[in-house]
Amino acid sequence: MRQLILDLAWDPLPPFAGFLPGDNAAVVGQLREQSWPGAPVYLWGPAGCGKTQLLRELQARAVEAGLVAQWFDASSATPWMLADDAALVLLDGVDQFDEAQQHAAFTLFVEAASRVASSEAPAVGARLGVQFASAGRLPPVDLPVREDLRTRLGWGPVHAVHPLAEAGTRDALRQEAGRRGVVLGDDVLDYILVRFARDLKSLMHLLHRLDGFALAEKRAVTVPLLKRMLNEEQAEQQTALPFRE
Repeated sequence: MRQLILDLAWDPLPPFAGFLPGDNAAVVGQLREQSWPGAPVYLWGPAGCGKTQLLRELQARAVEAGLVAQWFDASSATPWMLADDAALVLLDGVDQFDEAQQHAAFTLFVEAASRVASSEAPAVGARLGVQFASAGRLPPVDLPVREDLRTRLGWGPVHAVHPLAEAGTRDALRQEAGRRGVVLGDDVLDYILVRFARDLKSLMHLLHRLDGFALAEKRAVTVPLLKRMLNEEQAEQQTALPFRE
C-alpha cells in the first residue's frame, strides 16, 4: 500500500526571489521597485509565460509590507467589492472576463479613483488610492473587453512578459525541485521538456505531483517513476469517466 503524504506547506520565499526573470529582468525590476499607489500596471503575454506568478509576487510584496491585497480572476463570482483597507487590486486573465466581470472590474477602478491616497507624498502619476495590477494574454488595445475598462487597464505601464527559453525553464524546475529537496537528473528534465508543453505553470504542477508521488513511493525521481505516475493518473481518469451504454 502506498504511503499517504500530506500536502506540505513550504516556507514562502521573499517577493520575486523565486521568479527566474530570463528576458523579463527589466519588468521584474520595475515591479519590485514601483512606488504605490501609482498608475495601473498591465502585463501581457502567452499562457505559461509567468504573468500570474508576477501578480502573485506583487501580492507577496503587499503582504510582506502589511498591506491588504485583493485578487480577482475569471473564476471569481461577481459582485466584487473593494475592501475598505485595500492597497492593491490584482486582476488576472482579464481577456477571459465575461460581461459581468468586466463591469465589476470597471466599478473597482471607479471606486478606487474616489479614494484619497493614504501617502502624504504620493508617487508622481498617482491618481488612485489603490494600486492596480492586471494581466492578460493580449495587449490592452486588443482586449475583447468594454472600452472604458480597456482604457483603464492600459492607462499606465504596459509590459510584455516573455516565456523562458529552454535553459531558463530547466533552471526554474531545478530551483523549485531543490527547494523541495528533490534531485532532477538531466534524463528526467529531457523527458519532461520533450513530452510536455513548456508552460511553466503546468510544469510546476507536474513537479508538485511528481514530488508527492516520489515521497509516497519512497523512491528517487527517475524517468521510470515519472512514467508510472503518469500511467496511474491516466488509469484513474479513465476509471472516473461516466459509463455510457
